[in-house]
This record gives sequence, structure tokens and C-alpha cells, in this order.
Amino acid sequence: MSTETPTVHRPADEPGPAAVLTGSDIMARVRGALAHVEQFAQQAEEQRHLPRDLVEVLRTCGVFRAAMPADWGGPEMTSMEQVALVEEVSVADASTGWCVMIGMDSGIYAGHLGPDAARRMYPELDMITAGQVATVGRAHETDGGFRIEGRWAFGSGCTHADRITGGCVVHRDGRPVLDERERPQVLMFLAEPADVILDDTWHTTGLAGTGSRHYTVENLFVPYEHTFRLGAPHRRGPLYHPDALLRKMSGIPLGIARSSLDYVYALGQEQTPRRGASWRQSSRVRSTVAECEMLLAAARAGVYASLERQWLQLAAEVPLTARDQALPVLARYHAFHTARQIVQTLYDLVGGEAVYRGRTPLERRLRDAITACQHIAAQHRVVEKVGGILFGDPVADVLV
Repeated sequence: MSTETPTVHRPADEPGPAAVLTGSDIMARVRGALAHVEQFAQQAEEQRHLPRDLVEVLRTCGVFRAAMPADWGGPEMTSMEQVALVEEVSVADASTGWCVMIGMDSGIYAGHLGPDAARRMYPELDMITAGQVATVGRAHETDGGFRIEGRWAFGSGCTHADRITGGCVVHRDGRPVLDERERPQVLMFLAEPADVILDDTWHTTGLAGTGSRHYTVENLFVPYEHTFRLGAPHRRGPLYHPDALLRKMSGIPLGIARSSLDYVYALGQEQTPRRGASWRQSSRVRSTVAECEMLLAAARAGVYASLERQWLQLAAEVPLTARDQALPVLARYHAFHTARQIVQTLYDLVGGEAVYRGRTPLERRLRDAITACQHIAAQHRVVEKVGGILFGDPVADVLV
């Protein structure tokens, strides 16, 4: 096995040897950088992907190394810590939070590769991975690996990624290869950004700054060791369970809802003809914000409590019950839809001025919340599947 270890980027204000950052260090750096996130948010919105300068600020904070293993010098943050990190960034800007959520998957993917391949693909801890896990591509078996072809949608962060991934169905002699249960065999691949063709398709309702473009791969050779199957990791631990990619998603809606409430509180402190003491003393305003706080607190508690229970079970290598697997999925769905409800309610509360772009942040946050709810994790079919699992259906594909 290779003894070469990944490079650790040293933050500019960190003297001496390369820094090893803990999860607390990264969170502290992020809080110190939120003004940069807010500063770049409008630029990201207008150009429809994160500005390079913002990406480098985030990289220096250490957010993209969040899931990197401890024996590499990474923080190996728990899923709960990752949610909190994404939530913190999303309070400042949802598109940036979304890209952080996607980009920090590098450590999870590294754990699915053999040791030498992992270090070869991720020679530095702060590398960013982007791509779509949906198996819409084809991986044609060939000597030493696969020839990959396909076109994927929703490649969030692909405009600034160091590695690109995508889901594929394995093909042999032009036909899908089936497993022992007569299902198509699937895999993920890792490639260089130069191997991928980006298509500027990301003109959307919300989350405009995520750069979630379509991307195409044509007849790309990928060696076996740079492919993997989710759920068949080389490393052991809670971070490599099949749903690990999705667990931290809840931080985005929680952050959107929190920032929207904070904005309304700030409005109540203004001394203008429309806002101020008389406005915040209104029974409608007071009851609305209280009800929204109640909804957010319940949604947030559900996310963190269900993840913590699942994490402890996985860490102890105790088999998960159907309920242990179902509750984080339901809590995630509930967080997305509760956030949308909260932002819509506050948007209505503020009234006509909320419709103007740039005048209040509620307009963008509502668009972001609406768009976020179109992700598969927030679709009602997930609830239907989970209901079946709670009645005893197999768990196999409910988490994606």
C-alpha cells in the first residue's frame, strides 16, 4: 500500500506546518467567512455558479475536507456536524450551502476506493467532487476498466470541481449486466474535469448559484480502480453507509428558514413608516413568527435526533431497524417542506415589498426553497416508499 499522504492546504492565517483542522476549527473559520459568502451571493446568482474567489475562501476554511478520514489528517466529521456546517453556510446563501454539501462528498467517495486509488484521486484533502449519482450513464466493460458514456443532469458544483463522478449501468457486449437478483449492476466513476463536457443549462427558478449543469462523457476510459459501488466501501464506519451522501442535505432548508426568520426580526427593529415598533407589536406578526419558530425547531430537532440515533447504531455496528433507517429520511423530507412553508409564510407577512429582487432576501430564499423541494429527497414518492418500509417492505432503494 502506498505510504504517500494527501497534501493539507494551510490556511493563509495559519503559520508554521500544514494545519490539521478539527470540525470545530472548520466551523469557526466558516463563521468568520460568512461575510464573504454574503458578499459573493449576488454574483453567484447572476453568473449561475460560484465565483472562483468564493470557492477558494471555502476551500481555505476546510469545508470540502469535512468527510476526509482521520488517518489522512482529515476531520472525519459526523453527519450531524456536517449538517450543522451546511446549515451555517446556508444561512448566508443557499446556493453556496448546496455546493458545500456536494463538494464535501470527496471523503465519502475516497472511502469507497482502494487505498492506493484513493490517494491517487485525492492527493489533497481539500479537493472538491461534483456529479450525479443517478445511473443514467453506461459503463462498457473493456480490458482493465470501462468505457464510459452518458449525459447527466444536476451536476451541482461541476463548474469548480476537481473530480467529476456519475452513476452508470454496467454493460457487456452491448447489454446490461445483471446481478444475482436480476437487477442491473451499477457503478460510479471518478474522472478529471477535462474529461467532461459541461452544457450551460442551469437557468432556473432558484439555487441559481449552484452551477448545476448537465454534463456529458463520451467514450472515456476509466480503470477499474477508479470506479466503485455505493454501499460497498473499502473503509468501515457510519460515513460509508449508503445514505451518507444525503444525510447532510437538511442543513440547506434549515439554513434558509433560519435566515428568513432573522430577516423578519431585523425588519421589526427598523424605524420606518411601514415597519418598526407598531409593526412588530401586531398580534399577526408576533403569532406568525412564533409559529414559524415552532415549526423550525420541530423540524430541526427531528433531523438531528434521527441522525444521531442512526449514527450511534452504525458506529456500534448494531443492525439498523426499519425505523432507524426511515426516520432520517422522513426528517429530511419534512425539513425541506417545512422550510418552504416558513419562507412562504414570512413572504406573505412582509407583503408587497417582498416581490422585488434585491430589495429583500425573502424573494431569493423563497425561490431557493421552492427549487430545493424539487430534489428527489424532497419528493412525495420518498414518503410513500418509507411508509412501505415501516410496513415491512425491503429497505434496498428507499434512501436515494
